[in-house]
Amino acid sequence: MIGRLRGILASKQPPWLVIDVGGVGYEVEAPMSTIYDLPEAGREVALYVHYAAKEDTVSLYGFLHEAERALFRTIQKVSGIGAKTALAVLSGVSTAEFARLVQSGDIASLTRIPGIGKKTAERIIVELRDRVDGMALAGPVGIAGGVPKDPPTEAASALQQLGYKPAEAARLVKEAAANGDNAEAIIRKALKAALR
Repeated sequence: MIGRLRGILASKQPPWLVIDVGGVGYEVEAPMSTIYDLPEAGREVALYVHYAAKEDTVSLYGFLHEAERALFRTIQKVSGIGAKTALAVLSGVSTAEFARLVQSGDIASLTRIPGIGKKTAERIIVELRDRVDGMALAGPVGIAGGVPKDPPTEAASALQQLGYKPAEAARLVKEAAANGDNAEAIIRKALKAALR
């Protein structure tokens, strides 16, 4: 089992990262909250890792902060929630904000996260209310790119990877993008707008 990776950030194409550890490139999927805080490619990084083995696949999920990994694991204990929805949660809200939404029973805000409908939001509140006490702040937000794309295309692609439908991702990007914005700024504004 892999619990942590430290190496060189070889590429960053949200939500995918490649971490070069001793000449082996580990492909890791990460929430936007982690991607925002990563340095540019070519720099050293250390990530907490969640290793998931299924019948036909092995996946690695990376997080800069232990609190993010803990929340990622906790969210998946709710019936009907998998890794994709857990990543969408972490990409949309901090661990502290998620804990606040759960403790206050804010179904409306939870349903704005891709993959979470009303019934799932209700299950999250019932099943996690006691488990989210003391969740630490996951950290601030930001992105860069491995394969060059224009910022709106990169932002739309990242939003689709987080579970937004292509048309919805395009709409969010169109509303959020301003002249001179990089993909990081567009994604940040689009996620904030989507969760309002």
